[in-house]
Amino acid sequence: CELTNQRPYSGGGRLGAPETLGISTLDPGHRPPAMPPGRHVTIRVRMLDDTEELFDISQKASGKVLFDLVCSHMNLIEGDYFGLEFQNHQKMMVWLDHIKPIIKQLRRPKHTILRFAVKFFPPDHAQLLEELTRYLFALQIKQDVSIGRLTCNDSSAALMVSHIIQSEIGDFEESQCRSHLLNNNYIPDQMPLIDKIMEFHSKNIGQTPAESDYQLLEVARRLEMYGIRLHPAKDREGTRLSLAVAHTGVLVFQGHTKINAFNWSKVRKLSFKRKRFLIKLRPDLNSSYQDTLEFLMGSRDCCKVFWKICVEYHAFFRLFEEPKPKPKPVLFTRGSSFRFSGRTQKQVMDYVKESEFKKIPFESRVQHNSRLSPLPSPRHHEVPTEVSVSVLQMAFSRVGSNSPHLSASSGHSHGMVNGQKSLELCSHSPDGRQPSPLTSPLLNDACSVRTDDEDEVRRKRFPTDRAYFIAKELLTTERTYLKDLEVVTSFQNAVGQDEATPDSLKDTVFSSFEPLHKFHTGFLREVEQRLALWEGRSNAHIKGDYQRIGDVMLKNFQGLKPLTANLHKQSEVLLELEKACRSSRRLEGLCRDFELQKVCYVPLNVFILRPLHRLIHYKQILERLCKHYPATHVDFRDCRAALADVSEVVEQLQGSLIKMENFQKLLELKKDLIGVDNLVVPSREFIRLGCLSKLSGKGLQQRMFFLFSDVILYTSRGMTPTNQFKVHGQLPLHGMTIRESEDEWGVPHAFTLVGEQQSVVVAASSLAEMEKWMEDIKVAIETAKTSNGPSPNLLTSNLTDNKCPEDSTVEAESEDDIAASHTSLERPAPHRGNTMVHVCWHRNTSVSMVDFSVAVENQLSGNLLRKFKNSNGWQKLWVVFTNFSLFFYKSHQDDYPLASLPLLGYSVTIPSESENIHKDYVFKLHFKSHVYYFRSESEYTFERWMEVIRSATIPSSVARVLNNKESHPH
Repeated sequence: CELTNQRPYSGGGRLGAPETLGISTLDPGHRPPAMPPGRHVTIRVRMLDDTEELFDISQKASGKVLFDLVCSHMNLIEGDYFGLEFQNHQKMMVWLDHIKPIIKQLRRPKHTILRFAVKFFPPDHAQLLEELTRYLFALQIKQDVSIGRLTCNDSSAALMVSHIIQSEIGDFEESQCRSHLLNNNYIPDQMPLIDKIMEFHSKNIGQTPAESDYQLLEVARRLEMYGIRLHPAKDREGTRLSLAVAHTGVLVFQGHTKINAFNWSKVRKLSFKRKRFLIKLRPDLNSSYQDTLEFLMGSRDCCKVFWKICVEYHAFFRLFEEPKPKPKPVLFTRGSSFRFSGRTQKQVMDYVKESEFKKIPFESRVQHNSRLSPLPSPRHHEVPTEVSVSVLQMAFSRVGSNSPHLSASSGHSHGMVNGQKSLELCSHSPDGRQPSPLTSPLLNDACSVRTDDEDEVRRKRFPTDRAYFIAKELLTTERTYLKDLEVVTSFQNAVGQDEATPDSLKDTVFSSFEPLHKFHTGFLREVEQRLALWEGRSNAHIKGDYQRIGDVMLKNFQGLKPLTANLHKQSEVLLELEKACRSSRRLEGLCRDFELQKVCYVPLNVFILRPLHRLIHYKQILERLCKHYPATHVDFRDCRAALADVSEVVEQLQGSLIKMENFQKLLELKKDLIGVDNLVVPSREFIRLGCLSKLSGKGLQQRMFFLFSDVILYTSRGMTPTNQFKVHGQLPLHGMTIRESEDEWGVPHAFTLVGEQQSVVVAASSLAEMEKWMEDIKVAIETAKTSNGPSPNLLTSNLTDNKCPEDSTVEAESEDDIAASHTSLERPAPHRGNTMVHVCWHRNTSVSMVDFSVAVENQLSGNLLRKFKNSNGWQKLWVVFTNFSLFFYKSHQDDYPLASLPLLGYSVTIPSESENIHKDYVFKLHFKSHVYYFRSESEYTFERWMEVIRSATIPSSVARVLNNKESHPH
């Protein structure tokens, strides 16, 4: 009986047919399994709200058939977190096996009540993407609290009950609340806590039921007993203990106190032999544990029940795909053939994010005065009937997601747009308070406000075909792309006149960008003309089939092909520019000054790589068109031919693009760091940057960490006008090991980096952040063992000592800072205030190179209407999404953005009924108390904005193998 890592087929989609809307565990494109012939039996299932439902099913049907019927009944998409449990003939609570027939599991099916319950508790409820799923989890927590299974201190118990009753009876009213608590018991021994519960309830005013569910889960997930089901056992000395399993691994409890934890990464094998439960650990020289731990349980069946749930927890949280069944032995069997059946958590999350099937959204519950209403038969919200599940799942996901933290010092800084304070653009925030840094300012210039009448006129006048809106995306993004090319040509004019600029650099920039600018000027003109004809706005007397775009793209891409040789030169431009700046202080100053102009709204090197990324955008647009059109459509053949042309070029340039993105990122980070001489060297790859708290003699201190393929740097933000980050130390990856150390130091989400010369203990802001860092560092360590990468001699001479000098340098400007500020211009060098390094610092999070690659490839432009939380009018803005940020303009003709909004840490949802936004295609961005509403013009554009914003607000969490950039959905 062994727990193994198997890599299986990728299964699990759900049907679009209305009669199976809730089924979550079926393979794509299949109907539910046919009910086997034979005698039917009625089975009772008790739901989480204590109502009972009856299901008519064949006794020969598998457990999965029944489970799918239950999920279908509730319209539950993320059903894989749940299971059906029952008391077997040995009076033990067990989970219904999905693979075995029901007749072999339930001895007396008519007299057995199955309970629908949460089976897998994820570490963070933000991973639950559906409001209905969070509602069911909240019911489970309510149940666990009431029976004393989820133990906690009085304060936590009172706080949880306050959220439960806020969901049930609504806003606080003293006499109603007291009466409700006297008539309803939520926790054992509730009476002494009534006043405390009421105090907490009074602070929940305005909280919707969905928000109450979220807050309940937020409290519960931090408790030690969250999701824990205890299985009695004894150790070798006969001490009474309990075993439990969680997403992290196997846990050992004494009473309700966790005394040990065996992470999945440390466990080599789990097995049982009669009454003995065995945990075989991986060899660890630093550990005092023996190789195999042994626990005695009540019986062989107790061992087997616990072993099975361990197997399932391991597969669900650790594997990417459902394990394949083992081949059956020919002669005899040995051990259990049990395996996990169903989708893993990753498959569930990927499915919900990517699904394009329609679904009925979960309707928010009506608050009432007694108890939670039975699980509703879901009904439609007031949303267009054609909205697909891909839109709705994005809309409901991450409600009130992890709130990233702005540091205490951030209140004294300002939102910046390329060094320009955005405060000059706004008077005050919508709620009357001073605007926080890194949030969207109010554009109080006379931006046009579109009326509802204009909306109606527009709808009647313009086409509504999806292909039209895809073509319009080509137009809007082409406008932005041409502006970006003009940034490079204006840079060429700015430095081209200066004698400090080498002729080789002038020639390289000119030969690369002038032909591209000329070509795309003509291409944009043709696209604008075609869209005008499509809309019937101009030349209406000209007859012809103009409701297509593939012919325009095909003709122009054939004209673009000869210019693709220039795209290989983008790398030469970056190299020439870097080389020239190294040899000329004057040119370096000119480049820096140009970057600080408002027109250069992202780093200059990003503009230089734009032509490579633009080809990827064309490919995405054509893929959408080809997917939308039937093969018989007049535009399909041209779109497919254009897609073949552009795909060929993208494939040729892919290898070059990966190297250039890495090179560009190293150059950008070089500007953010002080105390590094030779960051940009061949073979060094950037992997991740972000905030971690470093444990020192002074306690936990916020530090910015930079992970490369050969070394980790840790830094703090300098107290200088440059806002750069001062390097305190380096940890070479060669010979490094990493281990979780939360228990060792008593610090949540802590892990230790053990280097050959020093060790550093750090703590992440959340479990998800810790896992991202640890995964990336582990992969980098493994890769560093076999690579002949750069020698990590990074630091300047005064920091080569590995003793951390941070305590002496944080308080004052260092010599390095002073030296760095004395350029040939003889003034402190201003610095960009909205780079990702600073955003990560303020919001206490991290991003990886994979995230950066997705961000530059996922771009979007177009008009949106924006409204603040407490304002009435809608502002019409031209909005550009790129590099994890929204940039706001009055119109697409503007040369530079008026303001920017970095999106890391924000959540994107659709407004709830209570927010009274009675408009179509509205999405909501929220971060702490900052709330913004945006309206798009169509279902397609709404989907696209939601999609690209989600790519920035939900960074990657899985380590990628170095030198192998994976493809990403767009």
